[in-house]
Amino acid sequence: MPKSLFDIIGPIMAGPSSSHTAGAAKLGGLARRFVKDDIASVVFYLHGSFAKTYKGHGTDKALLGGIMGLPASSPELRFAFDLAKQSKIDYKFVEADLGDVHPNSVKIEVVGSDGKTTVISGASVGGGAVKITAINGIKMSLSGDYPAIVTHHVDRRGILSVISRFLAENGLNVATVNLFRSEKGKDAFMIIESDDDFDDAIAEELKREVQDMIDVFIIK
Repeated sequence: MPKSLFDIIGPIMAGPSSSHTAGAAKLGGLARRFVKDDIASVVFYLHGSFAKTYKGHGTDKALLGGIMGLPASSPELRFAFDLAKQSKIDYKFVEADLGDVHPNSVKIEVVGSDGKTTVISGASVGGGAVKITAINGIKMSLSGDYPAIVTHHVDRRGILSVISRFLAENGLNVATVNLFRSEKGKDAFMIIESDDDFDDAIAEELKREVQDMIDVFIIK
């Protein structure tokens, strides 16, 4: 039984499939949030159903359009290949076995204009909904359904309280917090959802003010 009106009518989108095109565009858009520089090249490793049907459903154009900033509703998604060429973005689609993951999964390997490589894994889980499952090999769960601040920092004692205090001092009430790390003392990501509005400026200040902060991303 459908849970909501959204489950009945699906998302506003261009393309034939909420899972293979709308979800794919959203995955590309979320991946873009973790690459702050211009994109030089991107490789999409397509798994399961994504690998079998990506040409027919336009999953390839949706992923590429999404990572260039086009929303799932944009009619320009159909021209994603041409837009990538105009932007001088090298791209490639590779059919791959990503293991025991959702059938509509993709691993996106992005190289920015600064030469930095970021690897984002995720899945389109139905009705246009998605989930980011890993960043640079660190497992996590991020839906992108709610505005969030994502911190990439060194895992150390007390950093959670430092970040929470910084946000409180800047008028942001923390709604939920989830912490993901590779191992004790190494890289970690924290996903913070807030009741209050925030912008990219808070990300830059948080990165500057908190010791052992590697980067901060805004998800909207």
